[in-house]
Amino acid sequence: MRKDILVAIVFGVALLAAAVANMTPKPLGVDAPAGVFSAGRAMVDDRVIAKVPHPVGSPANYAVRNYLVGRMTQLGLAPQVQRVDAFQERPGKEPLVIGGVVENLIGVLPGKDRKAPALALMAHYDSVPGSPGAADDAAGVSAALEVMRVLKAEGTPARDVVLLLTDGEEAGLLGATGFFQSHPLAKQLGFVINMESRGGGGRANMFETAPANGAVIDLFRKASTAPASSSLIVYLYKQLPNDTDFTVPRKAGIAGLNYAFIARQFDYHSPVSTPENLNQGSLQHLGDEVLATAREAAFAPALPGKAPDKVYANTLGNHLLTYPTLAGWGLLALTLAVMALGVWRARQADAFAWPDVAKGVGAALYLLLTSATLFMLARRVTGAGFGFYDQAKLLANVHLWEVALLGVGIGALLYAAAAVGRGRMRLAAAGLALLAGVLCTAFSGWNLIGLGIGGAGAVVALLAFGRPAGVAGTWTGILGLAFLAALVLQVVAPTAAFLIAWPLAFAALAGAVSAMGTWRPVAVPIVVALLAALALQWVLSFAHGVFIGIDLVEIQALFVWLSALLLWPLIHADPEETRPRTVALIVLAVGFAFVGLVRVIPPWSARHPQPAIITYVVQGATGQSKRFSLAPNAPDWARGVLKADGGHIVKDDPPIGLRTAPGDTLSAWAKPVNPLPPAVALNRLIDGSLEVKITPPAGARALAIDLRPTGKLTDATVNGRPAKILTEPGQWTRIYWQGAAQGVAIGFRAKGPGVIDTRYATTTEAWPADAKPLPKMPPKISGNSISGSTIVTGEQRFTW
Repeated sequence: MRKDILVAIVFGVALLAAAVANMTPKPLGVDAPAGVFSAGRAMVDDRVIAKVPHPVGSPANYAVRNYLVGRMTQLGLAPQVQRVDAFQERPGKEPLVIGGVVENLIGVLPGKDRKAPALALMAHYDSVPGSPGAADDAAGVSAALEVMRVLKAEGTPARDVVLLLTDGEEAGLLGATGFFQSHPLAKQLGFVINMESRGGGGRANMFETAPANGAVIDLFRKASTAPASSSLIVYLYKQLPNDTDFTVPRKAGIAGLNYAFIARQFDYHSPVSTPENLNQGSLQHLGDEVLATAREAAFAPALPGKAPDKVYANTLGNHLLTYPTLAGWGLLALTLAVMALGVWRARQADAFAWPDVAKGVGAALYLLLTSATLFMLARRVTGAGFGFYDQAKLLANVHLWEVALLGVGIGALLYAAAAVGRGRMRLAAAGLALLAGVLCTAFSGWNLIGLGIGGAGAVVALLAFGRPAGVAGTWTGILGLAFLAALVLQVVAPTAAFLIAWPLAFAALAGAVSAMGTWRPVAVPIVVALLAALALQWVLSFAHGVFIGIDLVEIQALFVWLSALLLWPLIHADPEETRPRTVALIVLAVGFAFVGLVRVIPPWSARHPQPAIITYVVQGATGQSKRFSLAPNAPDWARGVLKADGGHIVKDDPPIGLRTAPGDTLSAWAKPVNPLPPAVALNRLIDGSLEVKITPPAGARALAIDLRPTGKLTDATVNGRPAKILTEPGQWTRIYWQGAAQGVAIGFRAKGPGVIDTRYATTTEAWPADAKPLPKMPPKISGNSISGSTIVTGEQRFTW
């Protein structure tokens, strides 16, 4: 069989297997047996919770609270409402305080031993403004309710099972912070299972644990029926700046598991995150997995303690392979021995040249550098910017975008194999790498990183792609470089080393079987292809997960390189072959043709509408008003709204209290209106301390206030609780507060006379009654976040 046909079959089988591995289960209906999790039953709750957007402190959130209290009462959990002021401090050049008034819902399923460390099921019931939150996190809440129903039906657990439905997660983990700081039950918890979402579909990944997770992973492996997890995901998540409610108990030293599904990311924090658009298969998988681990933790004689971290990942089907990190050294040693066997067999066949090993290393480096540059170029050719709303264009056309990247990656892989095998392609290969780097700048402005990586790829090409090189030596060089990389990872990040070590082991075995690609028996290519397909579907599954999780497509170069380990003897070109180079260029061209389609095809539809954020901003003291567009690439509808009062559109800085990048913000003069401003005052208290108090007007849900003292202040408080702020003269402290009709009081002490500057804003999620009404929004446009809101700003200086 021709090698190109075999390669096509391997890719086809691997892609199909990877797609099947990422499928969600069929959702069970409301008539499913009582002892199993049913997405149909959970959806009854989801449809109520996610009827409308319900951010913390809103009337809609109070309605959700009341509904959930009723549901928890039906389950016999004797719910209580914990109302608490909670805030988090984030130090920095400008210290930040994020807080609000939250109402956590807490219910308990009593266990046999009421004093034993308890299990908690946790999810948050608030949404972001502008999104019904059917996935984030109505899915987690509805799943938790259904899991609690099943656990209760199974009898009395060994320990208490706490249902903790937090409030204010989207505002800054406020509910979890308030619970774990002040509720008595927090000290009794020994294990927490949290449910989250960052999309509207996909399998529920277990993506985070507490440190020293060895015993926890043993529980997870034993209980899980269809796991989707790996120690690499947990390792990577630790490196990212993301937080969920699970962050709070994890920092408190409580063990647990954190689950989320992340596909269909267009729906994340979007108006289209509705029950109708939620993938019920994802909800079924989330519920199945959480029920399995919760059942094991609830009825086990003891909860898992701390033990050394383990390496673990899915293999085939629903199997999860786990082993101690020390076993990674054994795997590498065995792999090295098998590689040595392959080299020995190739030398016995007189098909091995040591100089070719260096060319193989060069080919691997070229592939990594050039494919990264090509991916970087593809991202910039799309015309989509970088940022939460900028990438909506790609997320609306996500399948076409992924196919485009697949084509670019396969093209780069085939080209590198052709270049080193045929030889005499130094200039062409160098030109491709350098051209990709230059075009990165042409499509997105000066791009030193693209030029640098592309230039490095060009240098490697000039050094490596001279005379033709044989398959055995080059494959040895590629595997040798991978072995060194796996060795480094085994030292610095042993729980992540398997990402390279496992494909490397398969490739080494294929090398030994085939005498490093020199074949001989007719059946050997088939065996190599089978080994490649088995491991390649695993690599492609990881590549897909990274693709949907991180908008940094250059990382895909890693998976192109891992694919080369497995496919090398099937794609390596012989010196006299011209077809491989032609095929590679055609595939690369097709990949970029798809990138071009992503750029030019309008992605917007009623299912994937273009985001728009329109606000009315009023300077409270003067009544001067502007209409603002806070989302990038404002659609024509938004621009029409900006100009509705005759103003001209200009770039502007975002209003206080918003974290929008200045370059994304447009504004235009608007007719003056007179909404009620907040009340801001400096008060002297009976103990001699001072207090700046800001009280929002009726209907305002969120406020922001910045404070800058001219002198050093001491004993600062926020709503009576100590805070490490206002200590540096001339330094701004920023405070964001949500769900607080009574406002925020910032207390402090001063040794003598002084001055404090304030600037502030309140947000009411309604258009001004005396402004020209918003025109009807077209179906292909959605009002995201606080679109349609009124923001009242002001500044004031206080002296004493």
